[in-house]
Amino acid sequence: MIYFDNAATGGFKPASVLSAVSAALRMCANPGRSGHKLSVACSERVYACRRALMEFFGGYSCDRTIFTKNCTEALNIALLGALRPGDKVVTTFAEHNSVLRPLQYLEKEGVEVTLAPVRADGNVDLAALASMVRADTRAVVITLASNVTGACPDISRLRSMIPPRTLLICDGAQACGHIPVDMKAWGIDALAVAGHKGMYGIQGSGALLFSERVDPRPIMFGGTGSQSFNLDMPEFYPDRLECGTVNYPAIVSLAEGVLYLKSHFNEERDKLRHLTSELHVQLSKLPFVKLYSRPNSVGIAAFSLDGTDSEQAAYRLSEEFSVCVRGGLHCAPLMHEALGTTDCGLIRASLSPFNSEREIELFLTAVEAVGKG
Repeated sequence: MIYFDNAATGGFKPASVLSAVSAALRMCANPGRSGHKLSVACSERVYACRRALMEFFGGYSCDRTIFTKNCTEALNIALLGALRPGDKVVTTFAEHNSVLRPLQYLEKEGVEVTLAPVRADGNVDLAALASMVRADTRAVVITLASNVTGACPDISRLRSMIPPRTLLICDGAQACGHIPVDMKAWGIDALAVAGHKGMYGIQGSGALLFSERVDPRPIMFGGTGSQSFNLDMPEFYPDRLECGTVNYPAIVSLAEGVLYLKSHFNEERDKLRHLTSELHVQLSKLPFVKLYSRPNSVGIAAFSLDGTDSEQAAYRLSEEFSVCVRGGLHCAPLMHEALGTTDCGLIRASLSPFNSEREIELFLTAVEAVGKG
């Protein structure tokens, strides 16, 4: 089987990640819930994971590094927790539904939402976005990499184009692990992370990192292991936002993913860029293929086949050739509206540094067979 659906979830994990998860499953306790040695040891490991993530992304503090079950939960905490009725927000047509749906809900609650356009090449028009930001705009919400085209906006440049007081909230689902992200250097106030994609963690891992300028209120309530007599959530982080038992094996996997990336980041980045560029070059040679992406750093190639519905094409690639890709709208309806692909969607092949040139050759043979009918 050829797995080219890494933008949905990473299909390959380093051996160190698998080993760490196995060890966590064999022997773990509930971190922060008991005083015995094993619980304390797990708590210390969770804190070490928090610090590793904070340092990897140039975050602001360990306390403001919150573990979540995925990037969607992190974005919901950032948006529902930090925005209030009357706030003004600017976002873009490139966003995933994990941004658009919370903002749609908040718009009904009295938050004013403005959408910035996407250019024909799939990139966000930063000048147009900046022109929509007013002195009283509370936040700009933007993806670090499109999950449809792989286009990566220049976040540092955007920060310089908007008022200093405006919060910058970023969806890092597709970018984290593939491109270097430095929250302080780029001026990012909140970063939502998917652990199970480019970060090499397992499903169920994610994080939200945020600055002192962001104080999200809790959107879930429950036990924290602290202030048990207090029927309100604690006022301090991370407890304020982490109720219930944390997913210890997933957190450990994410920490091991960070350690792996710290040692292999440059080679992983270079290989992924090379594979993605090669895939684009070869797809562009097929007369029945129309590309909607350009070579990028996050492994995505988005294209259509003449006269073929994308989901039907993805189904045929799976059933006839054991190739895993995704068809459809990829939970990003406004991006497809901007690209003019809402009727048939797009086929998305998304690579990992663990993929190979041989797999690309086999994939192209399969695409050619499906494209020719």
